[in-house]
Amino acid sequence: MPRRTMIEAIRDAMDVSMARDSKVVVFGEDVGFFGGVFRCTQGLQAKYGKSRCFDAPINESGIVGSAIGMAAYGLKPCVEIQFADYMYPAYDQLTQEAARLRYRSNGDFTCPIVVRMPTGGGIFGGQTHSQSPEALFTHVSGLKTVVPSNPHDAKGLLIAAIEDPDPVIFLEPKRLYNGPFDGHHDRPVTPWSKHELGEVADGHYTVPLGKAAIRRAGSALTVLAYGTMVYVAQAAVEETGIDAEIIDLRTLLPLDLDTIVASVKKTGRCVIVHEATLTSGFGAELSALVQENCFYHLEAPVARVAGWDTPYPHAQEWDYFPGPARVGRALLETMGA
Repeated sequence: MPRRTMIEAIRDAMDVSMARDSKVVVFGEDVGFFGGVFRCTQGLQAKYGKSRCFDAPINESGIVGSAIGMAAYGLKPCVEIQFADYMYPAYDQLTQEAARLRYRSNGDFTCPIVVRMPTGGGIFGGQTHSQSPEALFTHVSGLKTVVPSNPHDAKGLLIAAIEDPDPVIFLEPKRLYNGPFDGHHDRPVTPWSKHELGEVADGHYTVPLGKAAIRRAGSALTVLAYGTMVYVAQAAVEETGIDAEIIDLRTLLPLDLDTIVASVKKTGRCVIVHEATLTSGFGAELSALVQENCFYHLEAPVARVAGWDTPYPHAQEWDYFPGPARVGRALLETMGA
């Protein structure tokens, strides 16, 4: 089976979807001739033409607003916002229009759009190129939110998102584009070509939205993570020697609550890890759900490890980034060590 980077897997997902369905169109800032700032759309315009893969003005509200109109007329737009940090001008279109179209039309219209956005830090992008805004989308009824952690899942989840009849926010952890990152910035990164999750089948396949994956089975503690933090959690578990079960959520909404509950009831302990700021982050929702559904099985308070409640710093990137040391301390404290 061929091995691909996450960039290549995402590009392959769009390629497969465009070949299968002429209604699928791809557009955004620099995604046509240039192939996107991270080259995720490279070659698609040459293959499918300027009417199906094209550049848009630097106007995020216009990009998403146009996609909503196209979707209402039967197309399936897959648009790119260059960085998740740039999505704020489009937030009104996403929350007031895309998320509400099915509801306000009593099912007469749907909004089958996908909004792709590179997210997260770890690349010295500073405060305006490193944000993780997933909680802003999970709060909105009508939006689905996906965060893949590897090339295999990225392709399958993106194809599933493109085929979904409702709007999907597809957040791509850019620190994972070329290989898994365990938080040790001073060590060489393993490329996807040497990682089993870099294996990406040719052709069409989907990974269902709303189904988590257990990346490591364990009995002492449950770790809930997504995106880059899956690998940080794995590094922390290896370094502490704790027999933790690591769950890669993959989709934040819809959420695979059954897998979470079954694991926490088995282990009795839970640590939640995400890169976004702590206050009102998605980890707060996860913590509440674990407490509500697993209260009588918990042997310790639910712990959260997250970014600090500050803008993402440039000079102190690795003090902000929730690395293996911080995650490891939370694991040990939750175990009572």
